[in-house]
Amino acid sequence: MSEEETHMTFEAARQCLLQLKKRLNAELLGQEAVVDQVLIALLSNGHVLIEGVPGLGKTLLVRTLAECFQGAFKRIQFTPDLMPADITGHVLYDMKAAQFRMRKGPVFTNLLLADEINRSPAKTQAALLEVMQEKQVTLEGRAAAIPSPFMVLATQNPIEQEGTYPLPEAELDRFLMKIFMDYPNHADEVALTQKITTGHADDLEAFSHNGAIISAAQISALQGLAADIAVDAQVFDYAVRLVRATRDSAAIQRGAGPRACIGLIRCARAQALLHGSDFVLPDDVKNMALPVMRHRIALSPEMEIDGLNADQVLGPLFSAVEAPRA
Repeated sequence: MSEEETHMTFEAARQCLLQLKKRLNAELLGQEAVVDQVLIALLSNGHVLIEGVPGLGKTLLVRTLAECFQGAFKRIQFTPDLMPADITGHVLYDMKAAQFRMRKGPVFTNLLLADEINRSPAKTQAALLEVMQEKQVTLEGRAAAIPSPFMVLATQNPIEQEGTYPLPEAELDRFLMKIFMDYPNHADEVALTQKITTGHADDLEAFSHNGAIISAAQISALQGLAADIAVDAQVFDYAVRLVRATRDSAAIQRGAGPRACIGLIRCARAQALLHGSDFVLPDDVKNMALPVMRHRIALSPEMEIDGLNADQVLGPLFSAVEAPRA
């Protein structure tokens, strides 16, 4: 690892991020907000839960991001019969060598796509808890480290409810952000359809494979740079007040915990860096409040009976919290 890769200037970081955004947006048409939020999670060294109907490009997003830094990409299709060992791996006894050998599971990668994560029961989902929080897997009492950088991008389908298992609160809290992926607008959908169907007999042929544009070491350097973005004391206070507002509302049965405060500041720092700023604005905090907290709260029964979702409750709540002006 070179000195240049481990110590990146702010201008070099800005150029790297512009290249990443340009590459991802060229492949994933009409999903600029999703691309930004996934990059923010990557800069924050966190994991994301993506909700959206099939066919919007979730797998393409993860694969393209992995190609950008020659990272390893693996996918787990969660099903009701998936076992924890299918995720983490297991230890086998090698008769010929007369010793135990570790068979590593698909979590030993840089980017892991956990597709339809709520299709498996809680016991299988829990296999991701240790690796998401501690970046390691313990098998037969031995801890094995996961490659760096490491990021889990899990998906769940909002319209297919049969045969699903709700994610445990402890696992939901491990995700830095919950992102909604919606349909592209009309113009982007026309461009996407034209790109894929013109001169290509297979969908994957339509997407370019241009190789890496930054190294894995530079990703780590970007994460370090994001962690050093300046945050004023008033902005720290504002972030905590946003989180605490979820605990004082009658519309919310269970508010967000301290991990939301930490995640909110990390995401705000990453957004500032992504936008080319070396300090965090109150708007950076407010913009990240919904994706950081929408999956960390439980609405009151009255709100659920009225058909309200987390965003409809949190939006007005956050708007009522006064932001610092000085």
